[in-house]
Amino acid sequence: MPARLPDFLGLGTQKGGTTTLHELLGAHPEIFLPAAKELHYFDLKPHQTSNWYKQHFSEAGSDQCCGEITPFYLFHPAAPKRIQALLPNVKLVVLLRDPVERALSQIFHARKRGFENLDPEEAVAAEPDRLASGDPVSLQKHSYVARSRYLEQLDRYETLFHPSQLLVLQSETLFEQPKRIWDTLQRFLGLKTIPLPPLPMENVGDGGRRTVNPALRSKLRSLLATTASGVRERYGFGWDWG
Repeated sequence: MPARLPDFLGLGTQKGGTTTLHELLGAHPEIFLPAAKELHYFDLKPHQTSNWYKQHFSEAGSDQCCGEITPFYLFHPAAPKRIQALLPNVKLVVLLRDPVERALSQIFHARKRGFENLDPEEAVAAEPDRLASGDPVSLQKHSYVARSRYLEQLDRYETLFHPSQLLVLQSETLFEQPKRIWDTLQRFLGLKTIPLPPLPMENVGDGGRRTVNPALRSKLRSLLATTASGVRERYGFGWDWG
C-alpha cells in the first residue's frame, strides 16, 4: 500500500477539548488516528523525515481518512508553512475555548505538571520576558496569554489555506451540544454519518481555576478583549463575560 499522509489535522487549541476530539474521531470507523496523540512533526520534530511521519499512518485502511491532532500546531509560528509545504490540501480543525479560561487552565496544567513554579499572577506577569528570551521551552510551556490570542495564530493559516480547508469550532459547544459539533465534523471530513459515540470524560487539568483572584481574571479579560470581539466578528461565536 502506498505511504499515507494525513487528510486532516487538529491544530488546537491547547486546553480546548482536543483530547475529546481525538477520542470522538477515533471512534469513527472511517477515521484512522495514530495511537499516540500529538506527533509534533510540524513544530518540535521538523528534523524528522517525511517517511518517519508517514510511518505513523502505515496501518490505515485504504478507505480510511487519516489524521492527527497536535495542539501546539496552532501556536507554533513555523508550523503553518511546514504544513502547507507537505500537505497543501489538508483539512484543518480548530477548537477555540474562552481565551481567559483557556489561559488559566494552561497555568494550572503547567503547575500540576511541574512546568510552572510561579503563582498565576506572577506567571502572567513573567510571560512577556520569558517569550522575548526566545527559550523554546517557554514558547511551549509558558505562553498562557499569547496562546489565547487566537486571531494572530489563525491569520497565519488563513493566508496559506483556502477557507474551505479550515473548520473553526467553539470548545464550549463541543461539551454542551456535542451532537451538533459531531455532525459538523462528519460533514467537513466527508465521513459517513454515524450517531454520536459515547463522550469521554472531560480532560481534567483545571484544578484551582475557580479559586483564581477575580482581579487576575479581570486583567486577562482586558488583555484578551480584542481576541474575544474578533472571534465573534470573524467566526460568529463568542463568550459572555458579563
